[in-house]
Amino acid sequence: MIRVVLPPHLRNLAKAGHEVELDVSGEPTLAGVLDALEARYPVLLGTMRDRDSGRRRAFVRFYACEEDLSNAPPDAVLPGPVAAGREPLLIIGAMAGG
Repeated sequence: MIRVVLPPHLRNLAKAGHEVELDVSGEPTLAGVLDALEARYPVLLGTMRDRDSGRRRAFVRFYACEEDLSNAPPDAVLPGPVAAGREPLLIIGAMAGG
């Protein structure tokens, strides 16, 4: 079971709790977790990554185990504590401006 913490704007859009638990088949990758999240909450499709290219949206960041995974390849395996459900994958809505 993979634990995912959503930012407030995506949580409200999906009508989900602060943290959701997802079953991801095979080795858990960032792409696999996002696939499972979008399958469970279709309203999130296209909010975290571009629908056509699959690239991460500019103001969305991914963190796990105090590590920024935002620029990691989508097929990179998530850290062991995340895969084991001990640590969550954090999805953060970044801000810009002044």
